[in-house]
Amino acid sequence: MGGQRETDSLHQPITTCRHHQGVPCGDGAQANTETTSENHEKSRCQSCTSTFLKIVWGFLIILSVSSSWVGTTQIVKITYKNFYCPFFMTWFSTNWNIMFFPVYYSGHLATAQEKQSLLQKIRECSRIFGEDGLTLKLFLKRTAPFSILWTLTNYLYLLALKKLTATDVSALFCCNKAFMFLLSWIVLKDKFMGVRIVATIMAITGIVMMAYADGFHGDSIIGVALAVGSASASALYKVLFKMFLGTANFGEAAHFFSTLGFFNLIFISCTPIILYFTKVEHWSSFSALPWGYLCGVAGLWLVFNILVNVGVVLTYPILISIGTVLSVPGNAVIDLLKHEVIFSVVRLGATIIICIGFLLMLLPEEWDEITLRFINSLKEKKTEEHAEDVADAGLHTRSRSRANGTVSIPLS
Repeated sequence: MGGQRETDSLHQPITTCRHHQGVPCGDGAQANTETTSENHEKSRCQSCTSTFLKIVWGFLIILSVSSSWVGTTQIVKITYKNFYCPFFMTWFSTNWNIMFFPVYYSGHLATAQEKQSLLQKIRECSRIFGEDGLTLKLFLKRTAPFSILWTLTNYLYLLALKKLTATDVSALFCCNKAFMFLLSWIVLKDKFMGVRIVATIMAITGIVMMAYADGFHGDSIIGVALAVGSASASALYKVLFKMFLGTANFGEAAHFFSTLGFFNLIFISCTPIILYFTKVEHWSSFSALPWGYLCGVAGLWLVFNILVNVGVVLTYPILISIGTVLSVPGNAVIDLLKHEVIFSVVRLGATIIICIGFLLMLLPEEWDEITLRFINSLKEKKTEEHAEDVADAGLHTRSRSRANGTVSIPLS
């Protein structure tokens, strides 16, 4: 009998319990509906707030990225007036990458709720090199090619600044997006996109126009070749990084950049020494070096690299790329006002074509589907508005007919 009572009580309708407690069934359903709607509204508000914060951070990072890159380029141009040692400047600036991981770990200690020790964090972030972490073999095997490409990219960029204006070099460097697409398409088998082929053609057209501006001779053609070489090395660096190391979070990127700095300090230091004693890059004494400008270039370069990696976490990656391309008009303004550079029509056209091609490269892979959906939604909206206008016109006609004492009889 006891078991039967328990079974009967389990099969009783829920409504009897609600009435027994004095709660009507309709009120309970209404309360659940209100709670669901409130949770939905809260989630929407949180989503809107997150999007708004990302956009705000995006604008700040855009300004910071473009300003740091413009500052680096312009300080190099100023340094060249009294000190022309591009490889020493490249080596000195790359050594500052060692500070990347300490900056990241300081941010971790300041913001993380569960703080990790330095060794724990190093072991965690060294997984970018593999499950076993960073070994001596991997240090030489994985770091050496990236260090060489890193040095080559920056060294060629600094060489090009001696031959061309800062605006021309920064514009030509933006071609690295086009080269990266071609390499990714060929090597990584990335998706083929017609719009990116068009952007690549525009980049090549801009390069040819830039070289043609001074008639394919003199410093212009050499400077264009150096800037294009820098962009090509940068594209190869990024494609190889994606191939061998994949995607990396901020901590792993900080560890990798600091590793590059250590490799540069240990193995590349012999090169500026050789250049010094062979009189290729020679200076009178260490006290005569423009340490202020050198530290300014190295510091801004480090800030630029940190912002590019932090920005991926804080905002949309496309905004970081926009900050990079905005360095072109930024350099143009400084060249025009401070250095009184006169831009020819051909150079100006080449710069605009390269920048447009760079922006086309930022279109997402499904941009055509998004565009078609947007156009279809606009058509549907116009159709609905037209139907509403027709309905309003019919209603207005019927009201006028009634007001005049006539009746509309359907012909059926």
